[in-house]
Amino acid sequence: MAETDSKPIYRIMDLHESDRPRERLASLGPQALTNAELIAILLRVGVKGESAVTVGQRLLQKFSGLNGLHRAPFKELMNQHGLGEAKASQIKAAIELGRRLTLESPEERPAINSPADAATLVQYEMSALEQEHLRVILLDRRNRVLESVEVYKGSVNSSQVRVGEVFKEAIRKKKQHRICLKQLPNHLLKTSE
Repeated sequence: MAETDSKPIYRIMDLHESDRPRERLASLGPQALTNAELIAILLRVGVKGESAVTVGQRLLQKFSGLNGLHRAPFKELMNQHGLGEAKASQIKAAIELGRRLTLESPEERPAINSPADAATLVQYEMSALEQEHLRVILLDRRNRVLESVEVYKGSVNSSQVRVGEVFKEAIRKKKQHRICLKQLPNHLLKTSE
């Protein structure tokens, strides 16, 4: 008699229709799904012995959540069992679309009223950086974000930039309001007004 694995293996098509990720998204909305189920929808299919949801769970565990997937180098993601270039591209593209969504609508641009607001705005994106980066956020007269400009990219442990470079874009675009952000390699974010 053959030994059976104690871990149950299932395919999404074996689940009751109301338990399948795509059907749950359609009936309950995307907010009702787990991160693994959302990734499963992007992947469409699993691999032998793992459903797409199980692959999603494995990726989230391997990279310590969505933030880790965001920070993961493309080649490392691509080399995970069950992915490859196309599926890694889909995951990276979905994460980037989510990031861009926050910048899309001019009437919904966030207002920056404190350094904490500025840090919250770019923390997700800048937390994936592995070198020091210096950015300037340009604001309109009502302190709403117009643009985030990367001024300088340093090394793993330092960045040297001329003061003129920090203000160049603000002066060129005639913007009086700006906030400087510096991301340190240990993923700390420092802001200055």
